[in-house]
Amino acid sequence: MVKQVNCAHILVGSEKEAKDIKAQIEGGAKFADLAKKKSKCPSGKKGGDLGWFGRGQMVAPFETAAFNAKKGDLVGPVKTDFGWHLILVKDQK
Repeated sequence: MVKQVNCAHILVGSEKEAKDIKAQIEGGAKFADLAKKKSKCPSGKKGGDLGWFGRGQMVAPFETAAFNAKKGDLVGPVKTDFGWHLILVKDQK
């Protein structure tokens, strides 16, 4: 069972914006570059990097998506009270 995940995310205000960004990433754009330009979260300055976190440290929908994904997956859009997230699962342990 995965105990911790290392993720980056992009936080935006609408599902449409999240889907548009996801399409750009799937088309070859760099996740970190788009996080720096588009994310409303302070982590955007670091390319969206959130580092390692365990269960119970993030809001439930975000945590569920991050822990149910595999290393390398781009997940989302995921809705939370903060907005819409795209989550890049960089590593798991």
